[in-house]
Amino acid sequence: MKSKIVNQLSKIIMAQHNELGKKGEEIAADFLQKSGYEILERNWVFQKAELDIIAQKGKVLAIVEVKTRTTADFGLPQDFVKGKKIQNLVKAVDQYMNENDLDLDVRFDIIGIVLNKQEASIEHIEDAFYYF
Repeated sequence: MKSKIVNQLSKIIMAQHNELGKKGEEIAADFLQKSGYEILERNWVFQKAELDIIAQKGKVLAIVEVKTRTTADFGLPQDFVKGKKIQNLVKAVDQYMNENDLDLDVRFDIIGIVLNKQEASIEHIEDAFYYF
């Protein structure tokens, strides 16, 4: 009985996490469009990597990882992008560029969003992987 309750709670928590992530990606896409970016793809998947947002502004292809949290108490959302994730994103972008025969400069950005009942804050870090 106890494991059944734990499984149900896990499903509820994952559903809430997925909803938060989707909401964050919507906010990020709107933010990018208002900043002059064209959204080319959302949630593009290659092997183990998902590219949250692929956007273009001029001759720059921005690969945008979106991290959304309800609080920054445990660290800023962008602090949760680690080495293995970055490696997977790089492989996926290489595949995307080849599949679409693109000749653009590529930049990796992170949009960190803290979204709680009182406020929402957005931080757009361009060339984010230079900081890791």
